Amino acid sequence: MAQPKIQIYTTRTCPFCIRAKALLDQKGAKFDETDVGADASKRDTMTKRAGGKRSVPQIFIGDTHVGGCDELFALDRAGKLDPMLKGAA
Repeated sequence: MAQPKIQIYTTRTCPFCIRAKALLDQKGAKFDETDVGADASKRDTMTKRAGGKRSVPQIFIGDTHVGGCDELFALDRAGKLDPMLKGAA
């Protein structure tokens, strides 16, 4: 199966964004990054997609809203991230 589209909303200096991107890089996952730090319209788009959440990162794998950095790492610890990245979950 092909990798689903991964979208991560970030800001440049956010340490949680950096950690989340590093984990995705480590997994070899390609992702689209949108910096919402200086663009209110992009943050509004992210907030709508994320069900009102305004913190970064906000991560989407395919149509699934994963949440933030902590949720991404929790999926990895539970063994659920790799199947999601492969489009199997």
